[in-house]
Amino acid sequence: MMKMKYFIRGFLFSCSITVVALASAQQKPNVIIIYSDDQGAIDLSCYGSKDLETPHIDKLAKSGVMFTQFYASPVCSPSRASLLTGMNPQRAGLPGNASEANDKVGMPTDRYTMAELFKDAGYKTAHIGKWHLGYQLSMQPNAQGFDHSFGHLAGCIDNYSHYFYWSGPNKHDLYRNGKEVFYPGEFFPDLMVKEAGQFMEQNKQSPFFMYFAINLPHYPYQGDPKWLAYYRAKGVAYPRDLYAAFMSTLDDKIGALLKKISDLGLTKNTIIIFQSDNGYSTEERAHFGGGNAGCLRGAKACLFEGGIKVPSIISWPGKIPAGQVRDQFAVNTDWFPTLASYCNIKLPQTELDGRSLVDVINNKNATTAHADGYCWAFKKDMWVARKGKWKLLGHPEDTSNKGVLSESDSLFLVNLETDPGEQKNIATEYPSVVEELKKQFQDWEKRNKKLSKQ
Repeated sequence: MMKMKYFIRGFLFSCSITVVALASAQQKPNVIIIYSDDQGAIDLSCYGSKDLETPHIDKLAKSGVMFTQFYASPVCSPSRASLLTGMNPQRAGLPGNASEANDKVGMPTDRYTMAELFKDAGYKTAHIGKWHLGYQLSMQPNAQGFDHSFGHLAGCIDNYSHYFYWSGPNKHDLYRNGKEVFYPGEFFPDLMVKEAGQFMEQNKQSPFFMYFAINLPHYPYQGDPKWLAYYRAKGVAYPRDLYAAFMSTLDDKIGALLKKISDLGLTKNTIIIFQSDNGYSTEERAHFGGGNAGCLRGAKACLFEGGIKVPSIISWPGKIPAGQVRDQFAVNTDWFPTLASYCNIKLPQTELDGRSLVDVINNKNATTAHADGYCWAFKKDMWVARKGKWKLLGHPEDTSNKGVLSESDSLFLVNLETDPGEQKNIATEYPSVVEELKKQFQDWEKRNKKLSKQ
């Protein structure tokens, strides 16, 4: 049963009739969302990386549409909550990371998830991989719309012992449908691919939705030794060598998943989305870096572009364009209404922050679905208001240390067309733009509070 009803700010999309006809003329498509973890904005060959081998994900991009201005949240839990609810993190109820030290912190149980959307439409649903959205039984995957779940609840684990070790006491963290399971010494991404394959085999005769939340290239960097040797032989320096080996290991596992889909004869009737949850990490456990956002300033845990701009790809052979690029602004909240449209599923009737990308995917000249702008808020007082080329950051922090910030930068305005690296604060040159974007953020805050009371 649906917990809530949704609509998308009163918008109806002209492409919906075509999509409805397509979905009703055949079996509803399967949907797989591959969500990588702490991946840099350009850390794929198809996104311009010159030192990474990622042939399988590159091939996926060639079979579909690749976005160049796609955004998520700056850290793991808010990003995942937004993806699964179609709401910004504040409205999804998880503006910061779920903490294993406090099991009361997690995504509220009354949020209607993408898994529930598909389950209510007759789909079989599965979560495979990382969860990081809450630890209580009522917050775990099986209580949030997933028929089947296999993976870890915390933000990271050792891939061989499957222990969470952020702070003591170290805790074993591997579960199948709420029951602890043990596979000591087995590589977790391999277990994920195997579990996903079994789920697809069991449900290949009916439509399924699978959230494949792979925990790579999140630390600890534990790439295949063959890839570590490969990158070191090429002279890739530390810590990039560790990260690169883990990225190519990620690509290998995605290749194995795609092969299984093909072997089951499901490729043509399966929508596949690939996206990272946030930017690369500069934390100590990530060896203070290794990822690459190109010229972009920022990394995980900040609102500069390197923290929130992520690689994102959608593929559906024969149904959407192939080998194309889209430069329109888009956000991970958009997948909720987009997939509902493609699968001919009626959206519930409460306001979403995401908007359908069907028009954009079909037409490179379509207007962004967020022409009226978008906002983020993080931690105590960091925030962003974005509209077109303009981006205003409030109380910014830079986890990439690519520039210097002073007290005068508490309001930091950039023109992303002329300064994609966000190096120059031009707030004093465009006071009217600053005021417009400040009001946009203030209105966004008021809207969040109003909708949270409904």
